[in-house]
Amino acid sequence: MSNENPVLKEMLEKVTSQTGFIAALDQSGGSTPKALKLYGVSESEYSGDEEMFDQVHAMRTRIVTSPAFDGKRVLGAILFENTLDRDIEGKNSAVYLWEEKNVVPFLKVDKGLAEESDGVQIMKPIPDLDDLLAKASKQNVFGTKMRSVIKTDNADGIKAVVEQQFEIGKQIIAAGMVPIIEPEVDINSPQKAAAEALLRDEIMAQLAKLESDQLVMLKLTLPEQADFYVPCIEHPNVVKVVALSGGYSRDVANQRLSENHGMIASFSRALTEGLSAQQSDDEFNAAIDAAIQAIYDASAT
Repeated sequence: MSNENPVLKEMLEKVTSQTGFIAALDQSGGSTPKALKLYGVSESEYSGDEEMFDQVHAMRTRIVTSPAFDGKRVLGAILFENTLDRDIEGKNSAVYLWEEKNVVPFLKVDKGLAEESDGVQIMKPIPDLDDLLAKASKQNVFGTKMRSVIKTDNADGIKAVVEQQFEIGKQIIAAGMVPIIEPEVDINSPQKAAAEALLRDEIMAQLAKLESDQLVMLKLTLPEQADFYVPCIEHPNVVKVVALSGGYSRDVANQRLSENHGMIASFSRALTEGLSAQQSDDEFNAAIDAAIQAIYDASAT
């Protein structure tokens, strides 16, 4: 990492060396109503996008300000751009995470998925990426996240996904940040194992083209074969390989994760499973503490 920012260096050291996991708190426009519904907030309780984002920010704030949520077990948190523009307890959200919780901030930067083609969904264009990265950089955001989806073992499609991810990833590296490259394999794909084999080959080919100071992280679906991504984990350009829960329940995701040594969690739904707006603070804090401990334990293998 060529950036000389001492705060980012400290964050890199934490992500590289400390045990823990990354909380994915980056539900965006399309996934927000579902996340709120699971949290016990129905669509009748808000009107329009602004009120919806007010509700989801309240949910995220409750999670992040919980005594259970701190840098001892949570290495980092992925934020949605709307969250980056808001405050938590009077501080900018990203600044609050690092200064108050010792949790490394990441930012979701993709604009969603294109229509399916060749068995995959690449990312839509990100026309304002440089401006977004500049804004994030001012708030000491360490890294970014962007998601594509792979549904079948189509070699051309998988190649297109990985090439796009690394091309944009290099733009993010040039801005002084570490990109989380997320080519998600659909957990319901009948060709999941075959798709993962093609994906790993493409990732390794792209990693081989990086300069020594071009660092990335990988966010991957929990594989069919345990320890399948060890070659990626061991690659010198890879800061961390993190796992998405992808629709698996927390128990199933944690079990699978514990079988993949050196891989850590970056769960969204599996993290917030069982949390409710109707819980008292004591109930909520106990539930989030139990979730964090279970995910931490699975990430420590």
